Amino acid sequence: MKAKDDLSGHLLAGGLDGRYVPVAVIGGGQAGLAASHCLSAARVEHVVLERRRVGFEWAEKRWDSFSLVTPNYQCQLPGHEYDAGDPDGFMVRDQIVDYLRDYVRKFEPPIHEGVEVVSLTHDGHRFELRTSRGRMFAAQVVLATGAYQIPKIPRMAERLPGTIVQLHSGDYKNPQQLPEGATLVVGTGQSGCQIAEDLHLAGRTVHLATGTAPRVARFYRGRDCMTWLDEIGHYTKGITEFADQDSTRHKVNHYVTGRDGGRDIDLRAFARDGMRLYGRLKDIDGSQITFQDDLKSNLDGADAVAEGIKDLIDRYIAEQGLSQPTEDRYRPVWEPPTSVPTHLDFESITSVIWSTGFSADYSWIDLPVFNGRGYPTHHRGVTTMPGLYVLGLPWLWTWGSGRFRGIGDDARYLSEQIVRTAQTERNVA
Repeated sequence: MKAKDDLSGHLLAGGLDGRYVPVAVIGGGQAGLAASHCLSAARVEHVVLERRRVGFEWAEKRWDSFSLVTPNYQCQLPGHEYDAGDPDGFMVRDQIVDYLRDYVRKFEPPIHEGVEVVSLTHDGHRFELRTSRGRMFAAQVVLATGAYQIPKIPRMAERLPGTIVQLHSGDYKNPQQLPEGATLVVGTGQSGCQIAEDLHLAGRTVHLATGTAPRVARFYRGRDCMTWLDEIGHYTKGITEFADQDSTRHKVNHYVTGRDGGRDIDLRAFARDGMRLYGRLKDIDGSQITFQDDLKSNLDGADAVAEGIKDLIDRYIAEQGLSQPTEDRYRPVWEPPTSVPTHLDFESITSVIWSTGFSADYSWIDLPVFNGRGYPTHHRGVTTMPGLYVLGLPWLWTWGSGRFRGIGDDARYLSEQIVRTAQTERNVA
């Protein structure tokens, strides 16, 4: 009997150099696997190329206490909906890895692990992929590599003394990884807030540089807020329904946590209990780190978004005539003092965690499909270059496009486009 993490019976080896395939899927994460499932259902010959192994990003680029922020029932990969008995819970890191690797065992995709695509070009007739196992060709290509390859760390980080340990959030594992002493966490997106909480719960002294990320309550009026928003239809709205599509695509996610069954992340409560909050990071110079004087507006802005979501839920309950328990609204448990500290001496901390996000790496692609920001130009994943598609990006089409919730819908749509394009080319030939 094979060990749980042994996929050797389902993974392919060799046979790539000089090979031609109708479709090449680059990336074997949840997006690439969803694409493969839909292509297999449509009987389209293809291969999936994964440079590491299935589940690597979840296993190696998440901290020990990581959990999903969306309820388990929203894990809806094609042919592999969540069924492990806790639909309203939140899978932790190792469960997510098992979920993906079980998917591979379940439908046996034509996947090659350990294959890196180092360049993608087009010769006017077909795509050429140069890989770590040789050169191959494809009529159509699906880019399922995601948007989180390159850690973003501001250049000012170079001004910190070498005695201060610096990590990006993608390399953080647990509090024991850091030296004794206080830690500065920079950024209050989901990662920054959850890592700050992780350190705070471990009894570490935490300094947190806030930003303008919004928050959402975990539960409201008897249900998870993300369940409410899903039922309302908020997460299936297409990107074209928003006035500023570019801005919507690049917005920071609302912070909340699925830890210990799910709860709010309230930065005010952290401050009440001893965490030191600051405004947005401004500069690192001399012997100090300085911050903007915008802590109050950052906290007020996050709370306003959370309360606005509750307003939306209240209206929906009233319109549908639902019988739900009432609930008192949030009251701030802490307010910033009149004079908020705007600097922090180097000697006050021993480590910094940069929770400042990632950017996509498309440097290996030599194709005219990117806009001025380096983002692939596309409509619902169909790029401006015939035969080239993108899948798994945040807000590719809906809120769920970069998550387990909506990748399947996008994969099915792209599979239909791939089949249609292949039929058209056969008719022309």
